[in-house]
Amino acid sequence: MKKGKRYVESAKLVDRTKLYAPIEAIELVQQASKAKFDETVELHVKLGVDSRHAEQQVRGAVVLPHGTGKTVRVLVFAKGDKAQEAEAAGADFVGAEDLVTKIQNENWFDFDVVVATPDMMGVIGRLGRVLGPKGLMPNPKAGTVTMDVSRAVNEIKAGKIEYRLDKTNIIHCPIGKVSFGTDKLVENFNTLMGAVVKAKPSAAKGQYLRSVAITSTMGPGIKVNPSRVSE
Repeated sequence: MKKGKRYVESAKLVDRTKLYAPIEAIELVQQASKAKFDETVELHVKLGVDSRHAEQQVRGAVVLPHGTGKTVRVLVFAKGDKAQEAEAAGADFVGAEDLVTKIQNENWFDFDVVVATPDMMGVIGRLGRVLGPKGLMPNPKAGTVTMDVSRAVNEIKAGKIEYRLDKTNIIHCPIGKVSFGTDKLVENFNTLMGAVVKAKPSAAKGQYLRSVAITSTMGPGIKVNPSRVSE
């Protein structure tokens, strides 16, 4: 695949053979960002675990101190007082069976995160096949199945993100926008990496952090030295 002129120019800034310190990598991502829009900075972490085994799963959620720079649309499945609570907290969509039907019949997905009260999970179960593959199914580990819907909505709006392994044992997460500047991106990076390291399963053997890379939406990948992520 032929790379664009901007990408080729950006790639010249990166030494492919080098493992950078986190702050160096973040500074380089900003230098290499040549797009005409405010690019998202993404973190990709390959772990030395096998996601096919339940006891080696790594997933959770963390509030990035400076958010992601993205406006997140929150859908809450709740009834009665909890529905009112969700609306008051600023949820974008609140409903119950009506929203299940809307998703099923209209293929409606104008939302980024789904929160649900535990009593609604039986109803939402019918959406498993469509929400699951998109990573939208509410999950207690991510704090999206909860009676405290107000707190869940507030945290998501403040920059809470979910991290989870894909089938190739890699976690992909946004850590902000290029415009955030080095200090904020470093803080977000450290917060997310700290959570991933803390989530290490006891069943994991050998090197846990296999590779760490940072990239912007249109920029080249920059390798981070895994042994220096806690600096």
